[in-house]
Amino acid sequence: MVSPDEFEHANARGVQRRETGPTAVSARYDKRVHRVVIGLSSGIERSFLPHAAQGLEAARPADLDLIEISPSGLGLHFPKLDVDLYLPALLEGSLGSREWSAAQLGKPGGRAKHAAKAKAARGGRPRTASAT
Repeated sequence: MVSPDEFEHANARGVQRRETGPTAVSARYDKRVHRVVIGLSSGIERSFLPHAAQGLEAARPADLDLIEISPSGLGLHFPKLDVDLYLPALLEGSLGSREWSAAQLGKPGGRAKHAAKAKAARGGRPRTASAT
């Protein structure tokens, strides 16, 4: 549960962020390049692959044809998926929470196939050399 003080502090941070950084003024899914394109108040456009973002991994193009911008301009909402993304985090290159990002980084290692991993999976813990 968020305390009233935490809520006020978060609101103050949001106001500061809105006053000092760009906000979203448009958002759309571009089917030609398979990217979500965000138009910023600074006149710059940024885009990202939806399958690389938390909550959008399994999204189909039809799920992405409606994107809502929060009143503050700091959030994107995908109503068909009930997914929200935070614009400042996207602009910093973060496409999900820390936990989600860490899990994504670990996936290739978990899928790796090599002899040592297969042997460890079959035999459990490797034997230690006994002292004689």
